[in-house]
Amino acid sequence: MRPEKLFPLFVSVTRLNGVGPAAKTALARLLKRDENSPVTVRDLLFHVPISVIDRRISPPLTEAEDGNIVTLVVTVEDHLPPPKRGGKSPYKVICNSSQGYVTLVFFHAKPDYIEKSLPIGESRAISGKVEHYDYMLQITHPDVIAPAADLKKIQSLETVYGLTYGISNRYLSKIIQAGLKTIQELPEWLDKHYLAQQKWPSWLQSLIALHNPKDLADLLPEAPVRRRLAYDEILASQLALALVRKRLKKKITTPVSDCKTLREKLKNLLPYKLTHGQQEVLAEIDNDLSSGNRMLRLLQGDVGSGKTVVALMAMLRVVEAGGQAALMVPTELLGRQHYAVISQFADSVGYKVLLLTGGMKGRDYQMATDAIAAGEVDIVIGTHALFQDKVIYKNLMLAVIDEQHRFGVEQRLALTNKATDTHILVMTATPIPRTLTMTAFGDMDCSNLTEKPAGRREIATKAIPISRSEEVLEGVGRAMAKGDKVYWICPLVEENEDENLPQDLAAVEARYIEFKARFGSRVAMAHGRMRAEERDKIMLGFAGNEYDLLIATTVVEVGVDVPDATIMVIEHAERFGLAQLHQLRGRVGRSDKQSTCILLYSDRCGEIAKSRLRVIRETNDGFQIAEEDMKLRGSGDILGTRQSGVPDFYFADLGQHYDLMRTAYNDVKLVLHEDEQLKSQRGEALRHLLYLFGYDESIKFLGAG
Repeated sequence: MRPEKLFPLFVSVTRLNGVGPAAKTALARLLKRDENSPVTVRDLLFHVPISVIDRRISPPLTEAEDGNIVTLVVTVEDHLPPPKRGGKSPYKVICNSSQGYVTLVFFHAKPDYIEKSLPIGESRAISGKVEHYDYMLQITHPDVIAPAADLKKIQSLETVYGLTYGISNRYLSKIIQAGLKTIQELPEWLDKHYLAQQKWPSWLQSLIALHNPKDLADLLPEAPVRRRLAYDEILASQLALALVRKRLKKKITTPVSDCKTLREKLKNLLPYKLTHGQQEVLAEIDNDLSSGNRMLRLLQGDVGSGKTVVALMAMLRVVEAGGQAALMVPTELLGRQHYAVISQFADSVGYKVLLLTGGMKGRDYQMATDAIAAGEVDIVIGTHALFQDKVIYKNLMLAVIDEQHRFGVEQRLALTNKATDTHILVMTATPIPRTLTMTAFGDMDCSNLTEKPAGRREIATKAIPISRSEEVLEGVGRAMAKGDKVYWICPLVEENEDENLPQDLAAVEARYIEFKARFGSRVAMAHGRMRAEERDKIMLGFAGNEYDLLIATTVVEVGVDVPDATIMVIEHAERFGLAQLHQLRGRVGRSDKQSTCILLYSDRCGEIAKSRLRVIRETNDGFQIAEEDMKLRGSGDILGTRQSGVPDFYFADLGQHYDLMRTAYNDVKLVLHEDEQLKSQRGEALRHLLYLFGYDESIKFLGAG
């Protein structure tokens, strides 16, 4: 049960003055909450400031530079409303200060509001960004208009937050300050010697200081209060992962017999030899299965490195030992692909495989689940349908989870709890930086596959400005004419989808109409707003003989193998993370044909974006790319998806706080060695920490067998 001291943090934001239904909806949008997880005071206070505005500056107007914020007292001299047929002409207010004249400019203004806010002949304190226009000084839409007596209040350092439609910065600052007044100090969970060494303030003092910075430096990752809060967050995640690991590893399993007959049969059927890397990883898996301890292993393999074959070899060992294996995938499409690969060897090698999906109904579903329960099926492949209550395994010995970053810890536990002795092998084609591996998968041992199977050619990668896209389209036409297939990736589904983004961003629907007119009926479209069945049908048609050009969003990141796909065009590539670009690039180059990835970038893209494109051009090594991506962007969205399995950190940036990760990892090991049940004074405080950061589930594992 959540400790009482945390109650004020987990009440609804509607308990704060000034937060009504409209604000509640806008805050939910801003803080990415839904009906099932309403916005709490904690969510609000964990919304980290992004900058500050210094309104303390009141320079002589003759010295004010364009773009600077100034705060001053003015006397309103005249109003110049636009003519009735003035089109887009602004409403202007002429003001005089002791330092000279300044014009306040308002577009799409409501005259009544301006006349009331700025009455002629009266003084007002104003603050905003100055600029020169026709040699005259002006402030367009002042940020602050207040009585002159409020000048001292306005002349402050204003904290700036990320916003959304319906929420202003002043309003958000006001309710955050109100929220800070409702909470209390919590028991100190940090080691007292480490706390003294770092000279950090308490948790509450740090949170208050973060929302009341003295200057911009107070918000930087290296600022003491930010590091304190980052360490708290990292410590909570490491402790939660350690408790999960302890729970899963607690069960001592029966060693899996060292059976290799089925495996040898499969090796003889494969058209290639296992790489040295595949053999090494198999040896690590075999050691785990023979140890008598539960295997918890993460297998990272770049796109096309042969993870599926390694997983099948591991599954065959448990099948020959009399057990069952389950392969869980994030989409039915990927499930069908794995089924196609694994089932082709079933009769020759001697195992039974079944595909179980959420779409199976009635008699088909009942027959499938009956076969699993009776042990008539050796390998079951499917989506989350594999761990529904109705699915009972006779002897589930190995759970293989593909694309782990699409599943949460709870789903992993649900599947492994189907049997007390289940070993777990997790696979991901998204290489994860070492620091993040510890963060997201700190409860697992890690294996890496870095080689590609023989016959795969390096993908040529080119960066081309969008202004030359006609040349690219001509190349696409030539490729399609000779029977090759092409992916064309866009960042949006439809135009004007996100009003905060540049309006020239490519949209899938617009490109589909344009390219279909140009290339004909063999053009298809796929995006995340389609029904899954419709999207899967399109992608299977692209893999088959129906389509040659697929216009899509990043839904193809995890998709079917299309050996004839030789060109990947990514429009506005500067808007994607490196790891995601690398994943998309891996959709081509899946045969012995030469393949090309073309990164179309905006002529206006910045230096960091250009650095990313340079990295992706220069290397095909996914592990190096992942490390570079974190250096360039921080850890915020390193896997290209918010549903990533990596904790969605509020305060920590692992690119900047990686040193805290190792400290937290070691601290947790020591804590659980000395106080396994978290019963000591510090242990009780650490329970508060787990609840604070939402790791309620992990607390249930304390004392669990």
